[in-house]
Amino acid sequence: MIDRADFFAAKLAYETDPSDVHAALESGESIVVVDVRSGAAWAQGRVVGAVHMHYSEISSRAPAEVPKDADVVVYCWSPGCNAGAKGALEFARLGYRVREMIGGFEYWVREGYAVEDADGVHHRPVDPLTGIPRIRTRA
Repeated sequence: MIDRADFFAAKLAYETDPSDVHAALESGESIVVVDVRSGAAWAQGRVVGAVHMHYSEISSRAPAEVPKDADVVVYCWSPGCNAGAKGALEFARLGYRVREMIGGFEYWVREGYAVEDADGVHHRPVDPLTGIPRIRTRA
């Protein structure tokens, strides 16, 4: 039987969330954020600076486009989407240090972090159920 502490330590080694990804990017940590959604979803908006690589393309594209020693964070649309897990699995099979951003793009947006699309970089309103608008930084 697995120990609960071991379980949660392992879970945190393989998952992250929008708040922690944002903090890592703000502090200058070197991470590669990969959006594994469809082209249409990517066009609707994405994490600023993310790389678009549909999960089905990771095995063929990642070795040429993502440094092997990179810390990789993948995300899909929302908690109701398993494309992030599919993308993380593909990166893991290639030997990358990879984590999945739980909550996906939906929670990135709901927490008020910067979103990039064809019109540039902007912020959507912070959802008071997931973020705290009065103290949330707009970086």
